[in-house]
Amino acid sequence: MQKEARRAVIVGAGPGGLAAALLLAKSGVKVTVVEKRAQVGGRTSTMEQDGFKFDIGPTFFLYPRVLREIFSAAGYDLDHEIPMTRLDPQYRLVFGSGGELLATPNIERMVASIAAISPEDALRFRQFILRNRTKLEKFLPFLQSPFESWRDLAKPEMMKLLPLLAPWRSLDDDLQIHFKDERIRLGFSFQSKYLGMSPFRCPSLFSILSFLEYEHGVYHPTGGCGTVTKTMARLARELGVEILLNESVERVLIERGKAVGLETSSQRLQADAVIVNADFAGAMRKMVPNHLRKKWTDERLAKKKYSCSTFMMYMGIDGRYDDVSHHTIYLAENYKDNLKDIEERHRLSDNSSFYVQNASITDPTLAPPGQSTLYTLLPVTHDTGSVDWVKETPRYRALALEQMEKIGIKDVERRIRTEKILTPTGWTQEFDLYKGATFSMAHSLDQMLHRRPHNRFEDVDGMYLVGGGTHPGSGLPVIFESARITSRLLLEDLKLEPQWENGKADQPISRELVGAA
Repeated sequence: MQKEARRAVIVGAGPGGLAAALLLAKSGVKVTVVEKRAQVGGRTSTMEQDGFKFDIGPTFFLYPRVLREIFSAAGYDLDHEIPMTRLDPQYRLVFGSGGELLATPNIERMVASIAAISPEDALRFRQFILRNRTKLEKFLPFLQSPFESWRDLAKPEMMKLLPLLAPWRSLDDDLQIHFKDERIRLGFSFQSKYLGMSPFRCPSLFSILSFLEYEHGVYHPTGGCGTVTKTMARLARELGVEILLNESVERVLIERGKAVGLETSSQRLQADAVIVNADFAGAMRKMVPNHLRKKWTDERLAKKKYSCSTFMMYMGIDGRYDDVSHHTIYLAENYKDNLKDIEERHRLSDNSSFYVQNASITDPTLAPPGQSTLYTLLPVTHDTGSVDWVKETPRYRALALEQMEKIGIKDVERRIRTEKILTPTGWTQEFDLYKGATFSMAHSLDQMLHRRPHNRFEDVDGMYLVGGGTHPGSGLPVIFESARITSRLLLEDLKLEPQWENGKADQPISRELVGAA
């Protein structure tokens, strides 16, 4: 008599939840994913409006190696399933204090680009790549492993890495080893915004973020990053995963301290394990009673540090801006003051840094013929009650349009054919993000590794976490890694063996960028 399959339910069809669904289904677990919205993807989904398509959240697809391994483990080929373009230049950096940098994975051109601003710093670019290649290779096993207590941090092999990781230094401090010109350092540290943090507070470990871009590429999936989660959902269904849309989770069913399923707006789903892929703080406050959370109470969640939020404009326009890069980052002259407004003063800046994606110059599928899309992001404070977004939205919209002129996007307002704006209030209302913090909890030293909510959730047995709110953190490659960690833990607890064709990549980390460096 065949033994009945074990069951897992997953809250949220974001990238982490879908990756876990693929891995668990491949291992014989009966998986149901419950998603409150009408489509999969969470923040990594596509918004379609008046014939235009926009990524709602992530627009950079980085380090495809992790998702490639997950696809391969589930029996699929990422490169076959999702066509992608590797961008060159990866992005254009415009400095409010003067100068600009075209970031390219071609080492000779990158050295020349840096030299146009700071010849001395150009000489140290190869050193930066080599040092961070070593840092990533040595730290990667720890990013792929759970951190459940301080004992994981105190392992001898981890202690040996301390001189290289230098946790006592900020990201900017670390970059000063290589680059003296502040503009160049900003060019290799703005990636800390993927974590919702300032480079002057972000731990030095995260110099690996910019390294990943140069070593492994910045990609654009055809159709946008939302195509990635749509494809993952299709493959999950092929493996037998049930995905319930328009189904809001009301609470996690807990009996004698153990998660045994979910109660949704329309039904009760019994399970042997529950995975939460929703925003951690928001989900806990809604789905798990406060008295059942000993470590992560409402009171403790309120005291945690949270990332910045974002003011978003999604615009479908007539014509195209062919002389504007696919990705452009503008770093304001008052960059540090701008960060203080976001992180300390919790007020709006009048001269904000910003990011624009002009993806139609790479991907014509995003807009009707003769038209294109623009995606504009201004980092802002998370919601503290200090900003009235009903009042400030028109002013900040005007500011965003004015700022865009600084990178060559002029006369755009009269060309807008469709538009959507998303503020921190909108992130909270539409995506249940606690405080509207787009990147979840901040990645400060006291909120990383074992001090982040654990993949095997500490407060409730049989409950697991994936996504940016757990270890290793936020950003698509890291979220995919969290799914892999969590899936292994869940299978271990259910006494099941991972039935994956290959759990890790066999290929070594690419050397294509630096070659003779």
